[in-house]
Amino acid sequence: MIGRLQGVLLENAPPVVVVGVNGVGYEVEVPLTVLPDLPALGGELDLYTHLVVREDAHLLFGFIRRQDRDLFRLLIKVNGIGPKLAVAILSHMSPVELVQCVADDNITRLTKMPGIGKKTAERLVIDLRDRLKDWSVGGLKAASENEAFKLEPVSDPRAEAESALVALGYKPAEAARAISQVYASGMERDALIRLALKGMVKP
Repeated sequence: MIGRLQGVLLENAPPVVVVGVNGVGYEVEVPLTVLPDLPALGGELDLYTHLVVREDAHLLFGFIRRQDRDLFRLLIKVNGIGPKLAVAILSHMSPVELVQCVADDNITRLTKMPGIGKKTAERLVIDLRDRLKDWSVGGLKAASENEAFKLEPVSDPRAEAESALVALGYKPAEAARAISQVYASGMERDALIRLALKGMVKP
């Protein structure tokens, strides 16, 4: 099992990055929410990873924080949630938001993500409710029967803009690339979407 990679960023082609470690380049699929934390090409990169072994491929999935990887591992234990869908979920929702959705039985919010229907959302809530009962994000615990759950949703204009482009029919990699090309600190979601669409429309 490859549990962690420490090396340099050789390629950045969302949702896949290539990490160079001692002369070997590892292809790693990452959630789109990881992109703002990536260094420039050639910069040092430390990823917590999970290796999925299949008959036709060995797939690496990477995360900046250990907690994100832990949540990914919980997600893939849910019936019907494979690693690709788990990464997609973490690309469109922060760990804090996901824990809150499960605690609040917020099926509506979960079904807004690509690939998540009502039955899958209900299964997520049922399967993860007990597993996330004592799960913490940034020192904050999910609700138990005797606790009030007070985590506030985290607004991420960049992730929201990417989600909007995916909803319009663009592939996740295309959406992430378009947003990365126009993103500047402090930009709002709608401005990002407008600029990204303008750049994606061929003359």
